[in-house]
Amino acid sequence: MARSSPHHPTPEQAKHWAKGHRTTIAASTSTLLATAVSHPIDTVKMQMQIGAGNPFVRSVREMYKTGGVRIFYKGFLAPMASYTIVRTANFKVYQKAKYTFSSAIGKATGKEEPLVTVNRPGSIPTPATVLCFGAAGALAGCLTTFLACPFELMKNTAQVTHEMAKKDPTRAFNTVGQKYEGKGTILIAKEIITQHGILGLWKGIRLHMVRDTIGTSVYFMTYESIKQLIVKYQGSSSPTSPTAVAFAGGACGIISWLTTYNIDYVKNNYQRNCLETAKGEKVTVPKINYLDRTQLRGLSVTLFRSCVTNAVLFSSFEYMKKRINNLDDPIVD
Repeated sequence: MARSSPHHPTPEQAKHWAKGHRTTIAASTSTLLATAVSHPIDTVKMQMQIGAGNPFVRSVREMYKTGGVRIFYKGFLAPMASYTIVRTANFKVYQKAKYTFSSAIGKATGKEEPLVTVNRPGSIPTPATVLCFGAAGALAGCLTTFLACPFELMKNTAQVTHEMAKKDPTRAFNTVGQKYEGKGTILIAKEIITQHGILGLWKGIRLHMVRDTIGTSVYFMTYESIKQLIVKYQGSSSPTSPTAVAFAGGACGIISWLTTYNIDYVKNNYQRNCLETAKGEKVTVPKINYLDRTQLRGLSVTLFRSCVTNAVLFSSFEYMKKRINNLDDPIVD
């Protein structure tokens, strides 16, 4: 084995480290790739939710006239950092939680653990497997809300600063809204803290937590179950068949957003209203109304973005995990 120094690990040590941190490596790099693909579409979605409610093509045209190509990457720094950190934490919590819940369900029922069932060729989803994945996803979504909320608030604000500045100038809070105009992610964070204190970065966290707890539960529950069904249909011996992974990834993105989009709409508008309002002024939380079509602005764009993003994300994630797992590990602890 080659000698190493504290600053220059040997290839064997690097492989050993990679195998021990495969979830972190796969999740972080896959998230960077998926974010680069999806951010322009997400920016248009935010404009459709917060702005005048123009259709997709018109929103793209108006945004391009306002700021050219660069406007579609407004706030990109925040999701680059946040999605990598949050998604990696989300996957790590989920991976550990699903083993914990699987063991607990097995002991409570006296039957086969859900993860043993899932990994058996030819198996189909059962109430126990769905419960295991749903509970693990809910826990992951809830716990990572505290990390995600500030980053998402900065990203969303950066994406719609031009819209916030167009408010009626006769209204007092317009001056507050204009303070964010033309600023990048870091300067927006500083402005939020100046206007609302450090806790201003967590405006709307309760709505955010509700959305992510429900959404992440549905997200992983759908992904794991659909992947299992497709693998059975294909007759594949591998639980991570590329076709099953890509299709299940796209489907889980669509279904999770269908269940939480109204909550997301209300959260985004509530956060915007908070930032446009001077500190100390009361802001009413909009009601979630599943029959209100205005709360579905940008839904089709979001579903398309989420389908593409999660197909890319899970395909890359499972591929990288498999490659790292197949590395030789000559180091014996």
